[in-house]
Amino acid sequence: MIIVYRPADGEEQHFDARTLRVSEVSIVARTIEQKWPAIQQGLADEDLDAMRGVAWVLAKRTTPSLRFGDFDPGVDELTTRMDKAEIENYVAGAVLVARQEPDVTEDRVRDLVESVVLAAALDTEHAQRTIDKALAEDPKGPSLAENEQSSDDSTPTSTSSETATLDYSPTSSTSHLGKSTTS
Repeated sequence: MIIVYRPADGEEQHFDARTLRVSEVSIVARTIEQKWPAIQQGLADEDLDAMRGVAWVLAKRTTPSLRFGDFDPGVDELTTRMDKAEIENYVAGAVLVARQEPDVTEDRVRDLVESVVLAAALDTEHAQRTIDKALAEDPKGPSLAENEQSSDDSTPTSTSSETATLDYSPTSSTSHLGKSTTS
């Protein structure tokens, strides 16, 4: 997850939450009084405290004397975006799930995935290439059972009817395709 900081009076900055060290997570957790799982979910939900805390501690790498109270972005200056690996994982899973729906056409799959992923991607060109590649693959592909048995397949799969509703956000592992928390 990338936190994008667009200060009104400065240059855009990107903070990659995946580069956090355990000690930095501890600092953020103490500062905003949240445990790491809540911070992770907060980033997915664009929670201002989570985004501010993570961006601040990462900014401290280059400005060690930066105090939390002095890092106070405007509410519209912080947002989260998905990095390339998150896009690839999300697109693969979303296309797999969408194609399992009996009444969903390939055009509808494209519309659903593009509407969510392009809004959440840091690199929209990479996201579009990833979507195009995933949709170009044979929709009949390996069966779900074969995918689940493959030990080297890192694409998340699900057979639950809840996941198949096609209503989740790429930045939240608990929501469903179609509704983005980043739009």
